[in-house]
Amino acid sequence: MAFSLANLRARFARLFLLLVAGLIVFAPGAARLSALPQSRTTPQQAVPSSEAEKLYAEGLAAAGNGDLVAARKAFEAAVQADPQNAQAHNMLGLLLLAQGEVQPAITELQQAIGLRPSFPEAHINLSRAFARDGDAEAALREARAAVEFAPQAAEAHHVLAHALAASGDVEGAADSLHRAIQLNSSNAEYHDDLGALLVQRGNSTDAIPEFLEALKLDPDFPPAHLHLGVVYFQKKDFERAVAELQRATQLAPQNFAAFTYLGSAQRERGDHEAAIAAFQSSVKLNPDQPDTQNQLGLLLQRSGRTEEAVAAFREVVRLQPSNADAQNNLGLALLQIGDGAGSIAAFHAALQLAPDNTAYLQNLGDAYLQKADFAAAVSEFQTALQHDSQNPALHYDLGLALKMQDKLPEAATEFRKAETLDPSQPDAFFTLGITLWQQGDFDGAVRELQSAIRVKPDYTEAYYTLGTVLKQQGKLPEAAAALREAIRLQPDYPAVHTTLASVLRQSGDAQGAAAEARIGSELAKRATDLQAAVFATNSGRRLRKTGDLEGAISQFRAALTATPDYAPAHFELGLALQQQGKKEEARQEFQRANQLDAHYPPPADN
Repeated sequence: MAFSLANLRARFARLFLLLVAGLIVFAPGAARLSALPQSRTTPQQAVPSSEAEKLYAEGLAAAGNGDLVAARKAFEAAVQADPQNAQAHNMLGLLLLAQGEVQPAITELQQAIGLRPSFPEAHINLSRAFARDGDAEAALREARAAVEFAPQAAEAHHVLAHALAASGDVEGAADSLHRAIQLNSSNAEYHDDLGALLVQRGNSTDAIPEFLEALKLDPDFPPAHLHLGVVYFQKKDFERAVAELQRATQLAPQNFAAFTYLGSAQRERGDHEAAIAAFQSSVKLNPDQPDTQNQLGLLLQRSGRTEEAVAAFREVVRLQPSNADAQNNLGLALLQIGDGAGSIAAFHAALQLAPDNTAYLQNLGDAYLQKADFAAAVSEFQTALQHDSQNPALHYDLGLALKMQDKLPEAATEFRKAETLDPSQPDAFFTLGITLWQQGDFDGAVRELQSAIRVKPDYTEAYYTLGTVLKQQGKLPEAAAALREAIRLQPDYPAVHTTLASVLRQSGDAQGAAAEARIGSELAKRATDLQAAVFATNSGRRLRKTGDLEGAISQFRAALTATPDYAPAHFELGLALQQQGKKEEARQEFQRANQLDAHYPPPADN
């Protein structure tokens, strides 16, 4: 939140209308700081002494009514009718500045000053124009001239503060703002600017009262709500930050920065869905925000909305093609959705930018694992280990790749290295246990699996595998105990029930075996139905994206026939119905999806 001269065009438009209305004035006894004729009559009351003055008055009237096109036409005609009319040049310059035509504005304002060198309004406006043009030195020169010719004008000191701040003189800028407030303490913008400057100086505590004073003077002043929200965010007062930033977005719905800060505050509060919505609003207003796109992508990824995350990360890569982390994040998201080829390309792009990055090499190896290119995976993991030989995760991943090549002794060696380097990670013990079991070393497998359970007492798969190994050893009571613990941890694991049924049958417990077999069969059917629902939903999603709504709806309904409580199918069906214009049916599907899974909130426009 830097104190800057790069104000929004709306600020100039607002200033222009204030000048036209005569609301910005010098202190009592001084000349008015407006472009109105010195008479205090309104433009409609003024009696024009020439054609130029008549056109000038018409321009003021049009601007006062918000018709800037007509105002510009009138001021241009006034200047043409009387090229010596400094006020007409000034107002035309100010209007051009409000419309973003900086160079033409500078030309008009310079002409106004050439005709009347002591014209403070023109110096103020020219200072702003030079600031917009990036000429800080000229902006400062004109602001000093404005103060020289109108030392009691609050706005002259205000524009000088901006010019000083842009020139790096923060202390001088603060002094000028204090002087502006002394001359006009009822101006909300002055207090807001002073607060922003105090924040830049690292004094956010004193900045808060200035922002609050600005809002006391003008409760609907968007910059003050934004700045106050940012300060609260920096102080980790996220509740107040959200309240102020929400108000800022309501008052200035086109301000993408307000939505970005709101998203950050909501994220820190733990409300990821609200944060996603705010970030999405921000990038919709201005897609060219790599940091915001990245934050959006990360939140979408954590929320299971990986395809949307991929789109966000692609935007980051588009905006920053030389950002290695962006390429890596894209690769990870593509890996999550099963796009092995795309992820490999992204990781290669990251490594071209940072060839020695161990994490990128490891991720590339994982991508090759997913594509079942085990030799390439081994090569990448070995290269990564040349840079970081004590990395337990790399040894573990290399072990996996070697295991998939049926190089079990070599794999076991890597798993043991991983265990030694980090004995707190249960997966190395677990996978080594499976490897030893495959090699026929049942006792070694049992030891490793028990070690995995010691590290992670709720490791369902370890209990299941331990029970299976013990069953093969003929240790049926021990096997049953391990399998029952697996069921306690995960009751809907069909294979565990089926294996326990076999153990109980061998132990002579026919009734117990039948019960477990029945449960296993029911759970297996449910798992098969869920697989069918996932397949049908994915198929329907593809059809919906191609515009085949009838085909898509048929697939979504098939998914729900297989698994009625499958939230993604309800949500996708809602989207398809919404596209058909069936709003009430869509609303019901969105509501059902959200009831089943909070990660599927109804769309904002529903």
